[in-house]
Amino acid sequence: MIKVKLGIDNIDENILLFQGKRVGLITNNTGYNSEFKSTIDIFNEKTDLNALYSPEHGIRGYIQAGEIVENYIDESTGIIVYSLYGKNKRPREEILNDIDILVFDIQDVGARFYTYLYTMAYAMESCRDFNKEFVVFDRPNPINGQEVEGNILNEEYSSFVGRYPIPQRYGLTIGEVANLFNDEFAIGCNLKVIPMKNWERTMYYEDTGLNWIMPSPNIPSVDTSVVYTGTCIFEGTNISEGRGTTKPFEIIGAPWLDSYEIANIMNNMDLEGVKFRPLFFVPTFSKHSGELCKGIQIHVTDRKKFKAVKTGLFLYDIIRKASGDKFEFNIPIVNKSKYGIDLLTGDSGAREGKDSINKLYDIWEIRSGKYKVLKEKYHIY
Repeated sequence: MIKVKLGIDNIDENILLFQGKRVGLITNNTGYNSEFKSTIDIFNEKTDLNALYSPEHGIRGYIQAGEIVENYIDESTGIIVYSLYGKNKRPREEILNDIDILVFDIQDVGARFYTYLYTMAYAMESCRDFNKEFVVFDRPNPINGQEVEGNILNEEYSSFVGRYPIPQRYGLTIGEVANLFNDEFAIGCNLKVIPMKNWERTMYYEDTGLNWIMPSPNIPSVDTSVVYTGTCIFEGTNISEGRGTTKPFEIIGAPWLDSYEIANIMNNMDLEGVKFRPLFFVPTFSKHSGELCKGIQIHVTDRKKFKAVKTGLFLYDIIRKASGDKFEFNIPIVNKSKYGIDLLTGDSGAREGKDSINKLYDIWEIRSGKYKVLKEKYHIY
């Protein structure tokens, strides 16, 4: 196996970009090169690193989903860390005054609702507005750069878990996404993407020869990323998506469900590349913390055939019907005018249930067809 070289592994070939410039860096706990040297240390040694910027979960990745990140001083470098998750998700002019160039180096998971995408987009807009260069060090899409699946976001449902009309599984690297955002959605910043070497579009993360680092507390493995584009929709409901267990997003359930019934119904659908096992679990935090939940674990048997979005949508439909009046939709704190599941799926179709679940999925697939053609314009590899 030829090991993939990350964008950050190629910094020396691009060091002229940073000479004589004050550097700002957006990163988190995934910001390491392939030899486990942190991006923060690399930039601190090789450039004039003046400021750090923290996305959701903090610059070291220890803060749970949704928790506010405050400004603070990074202990290892003594450099100020400005929060980009909380009241000010868009970098303000005053926190960019001491830099000339802003760098982004974060591992993505290939899902539209992962907030790091929009931290990047907001930063790109601020760099355009305040005349700063923006550089993205590219990293692999852990669930490959080919497959596309899911609904195209209706922009009426734009939020920090989905700003632009792309599908739930978008099949691009983070650098390719930056180029697409910059051109298709008229950001127009001074953007430079530092590409990887040896990466191929068919690769899952295990194929890269790189070691997996959790991009956030509830994405512990590549297996989680594989199902996440489908089962994250349960965040918009009162059904546990497995937070507080060792298999978040692979384990789904609630105290009132019949595990065996749900598993049997799902297995009888004969969805390709996946099996469902009855499961009992007690979340240690988040929904139904400390309660016995009954549900299923999703076992992906063939990633090439598995359709995460289809699986998540069909499972949602079965659990909603089985739950009766115990099933509820959550309204997010940050946007009380929209249901959480609408923001995650991209519109109100799944919640309103006007179409059969089969028809709804077919509609989603038709909508994503044009995007499949569009995204090829932005393939670096």
